[in-house]
Amino acid sequence: MLICIVCVFSILFSTCYGEIEYIKPIEKWPTVGISVLVRNKAYSLPYFLSSLLQLDYPKDRIFLWIYSDYNTDNSEDILKEWTARHESEYRHIFFKSNTTDSMHIDQETPTHWSQQRYKHVIALREKALRFARDMWTDYLFMLDADVILTEPLTLKYLINKEYPIAAPMLISDGVYSNFWCGMDEYYYYKRTEDYQPILRYKKVGCFDVPMVHSAVLINLNYKKSDLLTYQPKNIRNYNGPEDDIIAFAISATKNGIPMYICNDHVYGFVPVPLEKDSNHLEDFEEMLNVKMEILGRALHVPLEKDVEKYVKYPKPGKLKCDDIFMINLERRKERRLLMEASFKELGLNVTLFKAIDGKKMSDEDMLHYNIKLLPNYEDPYHKRPMKAGEIGCFLSHYEIWKKIMENNYETTLILEDDIHFVPFFRQKFLRMLDEIKDIEWDLVYIGRKILLDSEESQVTQHTTRPMYSYWTLGYLLRLSGARKLLEADPLAKLLPVDEYLPIMFDEHPAHEWAKHFPVRNLKALSAAPLLVHPTHYTGEKGYISDTEDSVVVYDKEKPRTDL
Repeated sequence: MLICIVCVFSILFSTCYGEIEYIKPIEKWPTVGISVLVRNKAYSLPYFLSSLLQLDYPKDRIFLWIYSDYNTDNSEDILKEWTARHESEYRHIFFKSNTTDSMHIDQETPTHWSQQRYKHVIALREKALRFARDMWTDYLFMLDADVILTEPLTLKYLINKEYPIAAPMLISDGVYSNFWCGMDEYYYYKRTEDYQPILRYKKVGCFDVPMVHSAVLINLNYKKSDLLTYQPKNIRNYNGPEDDIIAFAISATKNGIPMYICNDHVYGFVPVPLEKDSNHLEDFEEMLNVKMEILGRALHVPLEKDVEKYVKYPKPGKLKCDDIFMINLERRKERRLLMEASFKELGLNVTLFKAIDGKKMSDEDMLHYNIKLLPNYEDPYHKRPMKAGEIGCFLSHYEIWKKIMENNYETTLILEDDIHFVPFFRQKFLRMLDEIKDIEWDLVYIGRKILLDSEESQVTQHTTRPMYSYWTLGYLLRLSGARKLLEADPLAKLLPVDEYLPIMFDEHPAHEWAKHFPVRNLKALSAAPLLVHPTHYTGEKGYISDTEDSVVVYDKEKPRTDL
């Protein structure tokens, strides 16, 4: 068996909140058994196996225990090929499969958690626990096959904490995660006020909780760990349900073994479990939601070349639009790559529009566009004139409006490059389009900053009549809307584009500005709820504003008063 090369130096890593985490020097990392149960996970295995391979931990200190169980998709083919390819890299890979049936006799559907299925999974979990103990591994990482770990240092971080049981908090597309903060008298989930602050990173650290699952690291060197079990009959006076994760949690609690959930890093992601009557097509949609959640947090979905062939992407289309434009500054390559990955996952055929960079604009460029700044314009929040970045942003949208006119596009979707798509984006977008097909409109926001939410009136089930709003994250524009926006001659009295649009649908509170645009008849709607959100908000780590991070521009014809 191979021995890990000695790790000599201490390592410092940043947490997701900018603090420094110290990883103490370890001459030889502990051995870790990783247990994986796989049942019809072909939709997630390419990402799961890629994230497993990308873990920054010496592979010759890892034992893999993989059980392929009741699979009717090609999960087993993926596992066989992957284990054959990577077997020599790990300390050992134990792979076993069960192909006798597709369902237990008391299962009503493949996603139904019947009594027999629980008993079967309990037995397998217990077998994995026994395997790790028999192999004298220092730790056992119980890992579900639809978990995507995006933090390569997950194992090192958790081991460094030296807890008896530790779990990395996993993010889903909703409020589901891999921990509970409360358990009722029947040992089921109990809602508490402690859950959301941990889930939303309002409280950051490691927290003692009554339940962890899906990704659980067990310290087998901890003396009491011998008392841990997934088997209810092994627990004295057990009166809970026949459930593997509940039995494990109770065995820990009864023996005084604390369980911790840690959210000090963005460790990984997990799909929301399917309901009893769900079909496996919904598995694909849930995994798509998880991938969009990863990309929306400016992370890349782990996918190694050798398993990429098992991933199927939707056929690219334009969502019933004539074209879809994405505005991107050439120097923001990382944003472009993340957005292109999102478009590939969603099946969107998008035209890249190279944004006009306000930082590079010269006086000659201003003259070329015949730009005149709106008299007496002052940013409502920062109390300053326009910035160069805001001029570049406006011109980028302006040029697309011109393209719509030149190409006679009836319906166009315009997107900026720092957006996060909501779960089930395609379905919700097409549903909204269907709802408004008989309504007269020029512009529909799909992403914006709502300033007067409670006062907006409903138009259809999923659209409202927008009032004063900020941001131009994403919007639909008809040919009629582009014509109205251009005919108002905005470059002759320029102000930021997210101020201009509310003026044009006559909902801007600054009447002094609005009077410069006498024809304000843009018919605007908004998706409700919104379909895209910013990837980062002001003040968050990773937030970049190419408009704010630029110089103030003064009208050359107007004397400055700040000198």
